[in-house]
Amino acid sequence: MPSIPSSSANSASSTLPLGACLRGWLDHLQRNQRLSIIRPGINLSFGVAGIANRLDGQSASLFIKPGGHEIPVISGLLSDRRWMAEAMGVEPSQVLERFEHACLEPLSWLETAEPSCQQVVHHEVNLLGQLPIPTHNEHDSGAYITAGLLITRNPHTGVQNVSIHRLKVSGPDRLGALLLPRHTLAYFQESERNNDDLEVAVVVGCDPLTLMASQAIVPIDHDELEIAGALHGRPLSVAKCVTNRIRVPAEAEIVIEGRLLANAREEEGPFGEFPQYYGERAERHVIKVDAITHRQAPMFHTIVGGSLEHLLLGGIPREATMLAHLRRSFPSVRDVHLARGGVCRYHLYIQIEKRSEGEAKNVILGALGGHYDIKHVVVVDTDVDIHTPAEVEWAVATRFQADRDLVLIHESQGSKLDPSTRDGIGSKMGLDATVSLTAPAMRFKRIHVPGEAEVDLTAVAQAAGADWQQLFGKPSNS
Repeated sequence: MPSIPSSSANSASSTLPLGACLRGWLDHLQRNQRLSIIRPGINLSFGVAGIANRLDGQSASLFIKPGGHEIPVISGLLSDRRWMAEAMGVEPSQVLERFEHACLEPLSWLETAEPSCQQVVHHEVNLLGQLPIPTHNEHDSGAYITAGLLITRNPHTGVQNVSIHRLKVSGPDRLGALLLPRHTLAYFQESERNNDDLEVAVVVGCDPLTLMASQAIVPIDHDELEIAGALHGRPLSVAKCVTNRIRVPAEAEIVIEGRLLANAREEEGPFGEFPQYYGERAERHVIKVDAITHRQAPMFHTIVGGSLEHLLLGGIPREATMLAHLRRSFPSVRDVHLARGGVCRYHLYIQIEKRSEGEAKNVILGALGGHYDIKHVVVVDTDVDIHTPAEVEWAVATRFQADRDLVLIHESQGSKLDPSTRDGIGSKMGLDATVSLTAPAMRFKRIHVPGEAEVDLTAVAQAAGADWQQLFGKPSNS
């Protein structure tokens, strides 16, 4: 078994959040019986993904010598909401507030000349030979990098952007990339107009807080590495790439340096995506890899498409952003939740303290305009727990009437990965499941048994024994 040395960051101040260091986070998971060591030799094609899925939400997975490769694979680092709170060093109820504060108060990064991520440098590149890149789902078109932070620079200002994209290994030094209409694509289009390639770096294996920061929904030219610094509570240590001007987290495990090629497109896909369907095959953008750098004895992080790690990693930052967005216009908004059943992207539940009729519909419109991924919105009152799907369904069942409370918007931009859309164009819906302010007091009064919550079940109840009938009378002969 290859040794995995402790990070120098493990000796850092104990005041740093647990999620500020990848190896420190794995130590935390191990201490809390949430890290499973997988026997050597598991197949990189389907084997890694299958085991990671079976452990999804229960335990992170560390695969030793997967497919005989010396570099181990890790998965499932953030597959529970409570784990994310632990990584940030806050209570679960404080996660959204803490994340939004980091977005509003970022910390500029600090450059170092001796990064751990450049202890080993490969100028001769063979992606599948040098890295243990898994194939996840049955019809995936090949091996994919799924947890790589793709970092680019604005070609005019130099401001960086960090995001996650699926990256298909299409050659020894070539990656196919799906670029959705977000900031990375905007930077690339600006470069391509001048027939210039766009410098990129793909960071594989970073600390959980930087991973979460990469998913922040912020305006263009807001560097997510600065948000990561705010989540750490100190400036993030970064290093300049060996072959280009991109700055990457200095403590990262692996960095793939390269260029998005101007005027180049190649076939990519299918690939199993977060909606738990396959993203189709099409002409996609191309990355030419110029170098691979990594730590001594690195780890390779993979995220299985549609796993809890995949869903929550995108969902919670979106919740934080959406909550702040709505509160700016609607002070009555108390909480938001992107439901797992809506793949943590498409279904948004909103809790409001209703003050006027029609308010819920305005909140719906604000939410649908907040991010194009939002497809269905349900607005409920403060007595409904939006983190419990049955509660939201109950509110819809008992407080919603389609002819009065339904909002429909047709031919709007949605997610291109939603297979029910027409290349991302479809309909959106909002449901006002709030109680009318003029309703009689008892009409929507929830039933309640006095004293129920205070009952100590251990004091009054026990499991029934075989003699249960003798406790209250003579057993029946029938």
